[in-house]
Amino acid sequence: MESFSPSSSRLAYIDATAGIAGDMLLAALIDAGADLDGVQRVLDALAPGSVRFVRSAVDRGGQRAVKIDVEVLVEDPPHRTWASIRELLERSRGDASVPERTIDLALTVFGRLAEAEGATHGVPADEVHFHEVGALDSLADVIGACEAWRQLGITEGAGSVIAVGSGRIRAAHGDIPVPVPAVARLALGWPTVAGELLPPRGHAPAHSHDHGHSHPHDHSHDHPVEVPDSDAALPAHAQGGPHEHGGRRVPAGVAPGIGELATPTGVALLRGLASTAGPQPSLVTEALGVGAGTKDTPGRPNVVRVLVGRVPDRTAPGAGPASGNGDAHDTPAAALQLEANVDDLDPRLWPGVVDELLESGALDAWLTPIIMKRGRPAVTIHALVREGDEVEVSALLMDRTGTLGVRMHRVDRLIRTREFTEVEVQGQRISVKIARDAEGSVVRREPEFRDVIAAARVLGVSERAMLDLAKESAAGLTDPSS
Repeated sequence: MESFSPSSSRLAYIDATAGIAGDMLLAALIDAGADLDGVQRVLDALAPGSVRFVRSAVDRGGQRAVKIDVEVLVEDPPHRTWASIRELLERSRGDASVPERTIDLALTVFGRLAEAEGATHGVPADEVHFHEVGALDSLADVIGACEAWRQLGITEGAGSVIAVGSGRIRAAHGDIPVPVPAVARLALGWPTVAGELLPPRGHAPAHSHDHGHSHPHDHSHDHPVEVPDSDAALPAHAQGGPHEHGGRRVPAGVAPGIGELATPTGVALLRGLASTAGPQPSLVTEALGVGAGTKDTPGRPNVVRVLVGRVPDRTAPGAGPASGNGDAHDTPAAALQLEANVDDLDPRLWPGVVDELLESGALDAWLTPIIMKRGRPAVTIHALVREGDEVEVSALLMDRTGTLGVRMHRVDRLIRTREFTEVEVQGQRISVKIARDAEGSVVRREPEFRDVIAAARVLGVSERAMLDLAKESAAGLTDPSS
C-alpha cells in the first residue's frame, strides 16, 4: 500500500456534474493512480472472500474511462446494519493491513449514509439495513474509495455541483421522486442540479441519461426493482406501465425525467471526503482520473472525474486567493468557533462527543472546565469549523450534548502547511504529520498517535517506547523539497 509523500497540501477535486455513484468515484481514484490490488487487500482483511474488484477500460460518450465492477463471491450475503458495519470497522483498528485513516474516513461516510437513510425511514441510524448484495456493494465502494483516497495522499477535498437527475423511479416501497429521499438528505447544504447542466442535443429520449449503475441495491431500504435488459432506455430502477414516453413505457401517473444520476453511496462519499463545494479551486494538477458508470449515452459521457494535485503556495507572487481549508504557509485563514456550556452530561460521554465533532468536519474540538452560576461545575465544549459547516456541526453538538443553544464567533488563524507521509517501524506503518514554516522548511515531524497505539499493540511494546521509535524514524526522513 504505497502512499504519496507530497511536499505541499494535496487536494482532490471531484467533478460530479454528470452525477456520481460509489463505483464511479472508486474507478476515478484508481485511474488517478491508486493501487487496486492494495484496495483489494484492505477489503479482504475486513470481509475475507466476499467480493472481488474487476477493472476494465471502457468508452463513455467518446471518452476513455475506467470501470470497476464488484463481483460478489458469496451466495447468501448477510444483512448488515450500520451498527454491525461500525463494529466491523472499529474491530479492525490495530490490524496492520487496514490503515487507521481508511477506517476513519469510512466511518464518516457510512455514518452520513446511515443517518440519511434512518431519517428517511424514521428509524434510528444504528438500525438501518444495507440489504443483501447491497451491503457488500456499499462496503466495497466505501472502503475502496476511502482506501484509494488515502493511498493518493489527499489531505483535503472539494467538489462540484451534483447532478442528481429528475423524474421518478420505482423502488420496493413504490414510486419515489428523483433525487431519492436519502440523496436529498445527503445533499442538504450542497449545491445540486436536477436536470442537465447543458441543453440537450437533438431529440434523444429523456431517459437516456440514466447512469444505470451496477449496484441495484444502493438505496438500502428503498430496494429498487430490477428490469429486463430490453428496458435499458428506462432508469435502471423503473418498470413499464400503461403510458408511453419517448417510445418507452413508463408507470401510470409517474412523471418522466432523465432518471437517477446520483446514488446515496456516491453522494455520501462526496460529502464525507470533500469539505467545500463550488468551482475547482486553485490546483496544480498532478493526476486525473475518469470513472465510468454502466450506461453509455452518446454525447453525454457518463463519468465522474477526479483531479488530484498540489495546492499552490499562496504566498508566492501572483498567487490567487486561498481555497480549500486555507492551509498555506503562515497564511491567515478565517474560521468560526462554536461554543456551548453544559452542566448535565455524563462525563464518560465527552470523549465520544469530541470524536463525533471531528468526524463531522470540525477542524478542532476541545473541552474547558468552568464554574457556572450558583457554583455548579460544568464544561464548555468548543468546535472550530470552516464557514459553511457551522449549521451542521451546531446541530450535532446540540443533539449529542442536549444544550439548547450554541454561540459562535469568527476567528482568524495563522496556520502552517501540513502534509502527511509514512514511516515503517519494525514492519508497522505509521503516518507522520509534517509542518513547514513560511520559507518551506520543516519545523516539526509528529507521528499520528492512533497509528502509534495500533503498532504498540501489534508489537507488544509500550506506547511510550513505540512513540520514541516512531519519532526517531520520523526525524530521519529526507525532506523531498530540499
